[in-house]
Amino acid sequence: MTYCPKCGEKIPEDALFCPKCGAKTMKGVETNVPGPADELKAAFSKMSIELEKAFSVAAKEINAAFQTASENIQKSLTKDKIVCPNCGEKNPNNSVFCYSCGKKIKAE
Repeated sequence: MTYCPKCGEKIPEDALFCPKCGAKTMKGVETNVPGPADELKAAFSKMSIELEKAFSVAAKEINAAFQTASENIQKSLTKDKIVCPNCGEKNPNNSVFCYSCGKKIKAE
């Protein structure tokens, strides 16, 4: 008979886990048998890899969205002026009529 390294319970020599506390025995360690904690560690490891991938994709998408928003803001702030074909005056982009000569600039 051997004893559990965790709780000290007598266990059979060929036991891989302690029947009382569930700890992996020396035999279990030697045979490299996966235990519940090992499965949990593997699951967390896989989950962390998947989360890292997801956050990486999300970061790229967020950066692209901010870049697009920034470009759109810059475009809206620096809209080209409309030049009146009659007098050459530069009018705001949304003008329909020239504010200098009153002639129609563009079709509505």
